[in-house]
Parts: sequence; structure tokens; C-alpha cells
Amino acid sequence: MVRKRIQETLTTSDGTEGSLLIPKKIHDTLWPAVEKALLPRELAALVVGPSQIPGSSYDINAITPNTMNVREIGEGAEIWLDSPEFTDTNIKPLKYGVRIDVTEEMLEDAKWNLLQRAIEMAGKEFAENETSLILTQFASASNTITGGATLTIANMTRAMQYLEDADHTPTDWILGTEAVNDVRNINTFVEAQRYGTDQMMKTGFVGTIYGLPIYRFSTNAAPTTTWSKYAFVIDRKNAYVIVEKRPVTTRLYEHIQHDTRGVALTQRIAVNYLRADAICKITTT
Repeated sequence: MVRKRIQETLTTSDGTEGSLLIPKKIHDTLWPAVEKALLPRELAALVVGPSQIPGSSYDINAITPNTMNVREIGEGAEIWLDSPEFTDTNIKPLKYGVRIDVTEEMLEDAKWNLLQRAIEMAGKEFAENETSLILTQFASASNTITGGATLTIANMTRAMQYLEDADHTPTDWILGTEAVNDVRNINTFVEAQRYGTDQMMKTGFVGTIYGLPIYRFSTNAAPTTTWSKYAFVIDRKNAYVIVEKRPVTTRLYEHIQHDTRGVALTQRIAVNYLRADAICKITTT
């Protein structure tokens, strides 16, 4: 009878009971989150830290281009009076944050340090938020090109011309995943990158566009998933500025009445374009 019951348990149709008798192994290490492609701070024209911001905001004064002229004057005539114009941009960092609570029982019984793992994950989320803020400013570009179904060479050369027409020098390409895919399928760039080497075919390396480096951003770090189709070309010396009043800060706390421990993470940051014409956006359908 006992043998029969064991056999019935092992052969139950849904296998639930049988699975209880099969030993399981849980991986010894908590698998980390995927590392997303984010935009490095080196692309910013200026990064302003807390020590440079005495108050709650930061002002940037910039000369307005082409507002002062040299004119021909006749002999003995009065010299023209002129002066450049200036613009003032006030940037006020906003506060972003997240709070994590873990019970003492979970800290005592869990296989991993759940609080530490959550803090690490939160740090990555702050980095993703910064990339999202940068891309949002790129959307404010005064130059926009509406392409077709795919990114084309004509789109890219026209985008570079927009910057050059405003006396900027294109320095970097910033592409969403679909735009990167379009570049990988443009034979001109494929042939140029693998000339004398098979690096692109081995690694999927995107290479450069007319000598300018390419930075790919994660669709999941962008403001919306449709941004995967976007491409930007910038002049990094004039494109945007990052103002950070408070870097990512952690504060530990305890709730005695609930027997929990936690951490609050906050950051005060803002991203603002410096010169809108130093950025050009290309959108595709």
C-alpha cells in the first residue's frame, strides 16, 4: 500500500507532488540586473557640482552669436558703437529619490543581503534617470530632420550641416537601438569599418560616422520606447550642461515600531541644453 501511494505521488498528472521529492539547487549568487547603455558625463559641455552652487539654482550667461558687427567707416567718420548681447539661463536642480524598506526577519533569514542589493539597483536607476534627462533636452533641439522608414546617409549629412551652419563642430553621434541597426545595415559604413579587418563582423562594433564616435543608449533608459528610432548629432562643447546640487546620497534609518530597516536615496540634479542649435535630432518612422 505504501509503495502504491509513493508511485501515485510521483506520477500525479500535474507533477506538483512529485516535484517535492526532487532536490533543487538555488544559485549561490543573486544574478545582477542587465547593464544598460547609458550616456557618459564626458559628453556634457559642463558638469557643475554642489560646491559651485551656493543657492538652489545656477545661472549661465552666454554670448548671443552674431550680435556684434564690424563695419566699414570713412576717413574721419565716427566709429560705429556696438556690443554683444547676452542670454541668461537659470537651471534649478530637482530632487529625485526612492526609499527601500526591509524587515529584520528578511535581513536575518535571506540568503543575500537584500538591502545592499536594492541599494546597488537604485544606483543604476539614478544613472538611467540622468540619461533620460539628457535625452529629453536633446528633444528640445532647434534642428530636426524627419526621415523615412530607416536612417539614411542623407539624413546624417544634413544633420551635420545644421550644426555647421550655426558654426558648431559636430563631435558625437548618439543613437537609439533601431537607429544603430540602420547604421549596421548601411553598406557604406560596413565596408569602411571592416576594411583590412573583420572587427565589425566579429563583434558587431558600430564604428564611427564620418569620423565621429557613436554612443548607443538603451531604449529602456529613454523617456519612451519610441526613442529607439532617434538619432542625435551634437557639438559636445556647446550642447548641454549638467547641474548637480546633491549627488546620489544614501541615508539609513530604522522603524522600531515595525521592526524594519531601510535606506532613502536622493539626488538633486538638472540637465539643460546650452545652445539648442548645437544639437540636431533625426526621427524615423
